[in-house]
Amino acid sequence: MNTATRRVLVDAALIAVAAADAFGSLLADDDHAITPVRAAISAIAVLALCFRERAPYLVFLVTLPAVVVTNAVIASLVALFTVAHRRPLDWRLVGCAVAMFIGYTSLWDEQYRGVVSVINAAYAVVFTAAPVWLGLLMRARAALSEKLNQIERARQHEHQLLLERALALERAALAREMHDVVSHQVSLIAVQAGALQVTATDHSSTATARTIRTLAVRTLDELREMVGVLRPSDDRELQLAPQPGIADIPALVQASGVTTIVHHVREADVEPSAAVQRATYRAVQEGLTNVTKHAPGATATLDLRVEASEVRISLTNTAPTQAADPLPSARHGLLGLRERAALLGGSLYAEALDDGGYRLSMTLPANVQPTDLVVPRS
Repeated sequence: MNTATRRVLVDAALIAVAAADAFGSLLADDDHAITPVRAAISAIAVLALCFRERAPYLVFLVTLPAVVVTNAVIASLVALFTVAHRRPLDWRLVGCAVAMFIGYTSLWDEQYRGVVSVINAAYAVVFTAAPVWLGLLMRARAALSEKLNQIERARQHEHQLLLERALALERAALAREMHDVVSHQVSLIAVQAGALQVTATDHSSTATARTIRTLAVRTLDELREMVGVLRPSDDRELQLAPQPGIADIPALVQASGVTTIVHHVREADVEPSAAVQRATYRAVQEGLTNVTKHAPGATATLDLRVEASEVRISLTNTAPTQAADPLPSARHGLLGLRERAALLGGSLYAEALDDGGYRLSMTLPANVQPTDLVVPRS
């Protein structure tokens, strides 16, 4: 139950209790007959409670005659509580409390003496002070709750700042490692491939060295972009090079060295989002890399379908014809692809086939962006 519904139910209950008190007071008063004036005063006092949140002082003044004329006190008690709850503690609240005390004691039909007089005066004080203290208590509770909410929001903001600072430190450390280790080793590969390209005597070795150097240089370019993303400069706007997409897949297949049959079906005037195209490119790239590493000599078939609603790829390779080199692998590539697919609302499947081959499939919505999806935070 939300706050608005609960407030409506509480108001309805208070009005119902005040109406029952007013009706019962009219019936129980044996000294006065039920007249239209007394009934109207009681009805006005009850109906005025509907506006107690908007005009607390006026509603209290309207309900006060019912206390004197008809002995109905519930409506005035509710109105006095609202004044104490909604308005500051000043002389007006004190005046309302004094008026309630006077109106309540006017109900006494005889002059009390001694202990009885003291007891009845104590009852009058309690009936007057109770709604005032309750209203002040509720207002203090609301103020304390708001203060606690502010403290909690400040704590969450501080926690978020600490997380962002820790993330920035991790990104900077990762950028340093990528630049100092990976960049150095890939640069050596490019240099050695360039030297081999110059000194090789046969065409096959020259072509292989050229391919290795091209891939190494491309890797260095992408590595520099990645380091720039991790550690953007404060005095210039970060500019990213155009990211690869579906149109770059044929060049990727040709440069991979894997004999691949490509089946490309694309509906007219369909242009997937940049995030989907980039994820599709990376999936094909990872699949061809895995074929090169784990299934040397195998051939592959790439089925690429670009439709208005989704983009689907399926890369299937045959069994290897040569022994694979024992290259290190932590299978982070497939994990990263699965995370990309989940971020874009798609799915990724990788499975070994009975004939010794392997199939990598990915399905993505065509026009989704990462910001279109709400990722739950832990």
